[in-house]
Amino acid sequence: MKIKKGDEVVVISGKYKGVKGKVLQARPSESRVVVEGVNRHKWHIKPTQEQPGHIVDREAPIHVSNVALIDPKTKKATRAGYEMKGDKKVRVSKKSGSEI
Repeated sequence: MKIKKGDEVVVISGKYKGVKGKVLQARPSESRVVVEGVNRHKWHIKPTQEQPGHIVDREAPIHVSNVALIDPKTKKATRAGYEMKGDKKVRVSKKSGSEI
């Protein structure tokens, strides 16, 4: 999975198409990401001895195929590739060739 925590992404399909946000959590084993402000749902939390029951509004994960990285140079959606810079493997933008 080429999208990591902290990346700026844009949603390219679905209800939230066109929304930009930061990746809060990446789940490579599930091929899903949690994007800030996208796919918000309400969770009902059971009461415990320490706190009463309540409702939490937070982001739910979406599939990684529904988001695209934002090119740091052009600020548009792009795909990511890998290049070797010295002895390090770095992600680069397919559109501009700049390092992500």
